[in-house]
Amino acid sequence: MRIISKYGKDEIAFVYVADINGKIIEFVESVQPPIPREEKWVIIVSTLFGCPVKCPICDAGGNYKGRLSRNEIFAQIEFIIKQRYNGMKIPVERFKIQFSRIGEPSFNRNVLSVIDEIKDIIEAQNIIPSISTIAPVGTENFFKQLLDIKKKKFNKDFQLQFSIHSTDKKARDYLIPVKKWDFERIKEYGEEFYNGGKKITLNFALSQFPIDAREMIKYFSPEIFIIKITPVNPTYNATRNNFNILLPSNYDERIISLKEEGYEVILSIGELEENNIGSNCGQFAYKYKEFYNGNGIK
Repeated sequence: MRIISKYGKDEIAFVYVADINGKIIEFVESVQPPIPREEKWVIIVSTLFGCPVKCPICDAGGNYKGRLSRNEIFAQIEFIIKQRYNGMKIPVERFKIQFSRIGEPSFNRNVLSVIDEIKDIIEAQNIIPSISTIAPVGTENFFKQLLDIKKKKFNKDFQLQFSIHSTDKKARDYLIPVKKWDFERIKEYGEEFYNGGKKITLNFALSQFPIDAREMIKYFSPEIFIIKITPVNPTYNATRNNFNILLPSNYDERIISLKEEGYEVILSIGELEENNIGSNCGQFAYKYKEFYNGNGIK
C-alpha cells in the first residue's frame, strides 16, 4: 500500500488516499469535537475498490475493481494507528472502526475476518466495530456470520446502521439502485441482532424525499431502532444530480413526527470544515481516479 495523499486537520479528520497495485482507496481517522481523542477515536476504512452500486449521492460508486483482502483492510487500520502510537496498544476509551468508507461491506466476506480477529491484534479499552449497509439481497450469509461474531466477541459493543434514505419505495430505489432488503427483513434482522446496548441505526440522508413516521412505526420499534438524519453531503455526484445539500425547510416537521412516534432522533450535522477538507466518502479517491483516467493510468 502506497500513500498518495494526506489531507485534513488534526483536530477534525485526516483523509488518506492510497494506491494498492494500481487501484485507489481512501481511509480516514477522525475525532468528534469537543470530545478528545483519548476518549473517542474513529477510523473509517474502505472494503472495496470502488463500488458497484452507484448511489446518486455518493462519490464512491463506479470504477469497481474488486474486494480488498483481509490484509489490505488491516493495513489501513494499522497504518493510522502507527502514525500515533508505538505498537497496537491504544490508550483510547472508545476506539471505533467503521467499515464504511468506499464500498458496501456486505459484498466482502473479508470484512468478517477482520472483525473476528480485531481484538486479537489491537488492544484498547473498548473496540467498537461499525457496519453501515444498504443490506443488498444476496448477502444473507454475510449477515448471519456477522451476527454470530457479534454475539461471541462483542456483545453490546457493536454499531449496526442501515441506510434507508426514504420510506417511499420509488425514491428508495432511486437512491439505492440495487435489490435490497425490504423493511420487514430489516426489522427481523435488527430484532435478532439487538440485545441491549447500542440501538440499530436507521439512517436518512435528508433531502427532498419522503420520510413517513407512520410508515416507520409499522416496522421499527423505538425500543430497538434509533433514527439518524444527516443532510446530503456535498459530494460531486450529489451536486451533479441536483440534490439539496442543505436541510430542507420542513426538516423540523419530520423530526417532530418521528419523535411523536417515540423514536430517538439524532440530527447528525458534521463539522462544516469536513466539507472544506472533502472528507465525504469517495471524494478524494474520485479526484485521483479522474486524474488517473485522464492520463491513461489504470
